[in-house]
Amino acid sequence: MRCMMCERFTLSHICPSCQTTFLTPTLHKRKILGSIEVLSFFPYDDVEPLLLTKHTDVGYYIYTILAKRSLGAFAEQWQYENRVSSIGIDDNAKSGYSHTAILNRALKSPRITPVYGKLRATNDHKYAGKSVEERLLNPRGFTYLPFDHEEVILVDDIVL
Repeated sequence: MRCMMCERFTLSHICPSCQTTFLTPTLHKRKILGSIEVLSFFPYDDVEPLLLTKHTDVGYYIYTILAKRSLGAFAEQWQYENRVSSIGIDDNAKSGYSHTAILNRALKSPRITPVYGKLRATNDHKYAGKSVEERLLNPRGFTYLPFDHEEVILVDDIVL
């Protein structure tokens, strides 16, 4: 197959050279709503074409690569005194797989336990390609199922 980024022949959807050159994560921290810490690994513009594959068959492979390089590496290095759960936001497999479940699975480590099916949207409104205003007018309306740990990492691919 050909690398999605450089079009060289490779055994993966993104060749090892492009993964190193273009998909080396850099941890960015910011706060939303005053106190909620948000961690991100790539500037959106740098990975937008890859993120847009989530509704295609190749998206599974692309998200697996992104998850391993970012969240997997983060989980290996993360130091924290308590064990926590990680939850993929709306990890319902709608297109053959769940992109947030793929991201969440990459966090499995001695300190982080991924859990699934705990936070599901009740509104199926599609956000892809929609404005912030559209998203605010159509909230997802999540249902929550309890789990063991008191502390949690919420996992999603895009946070505004």
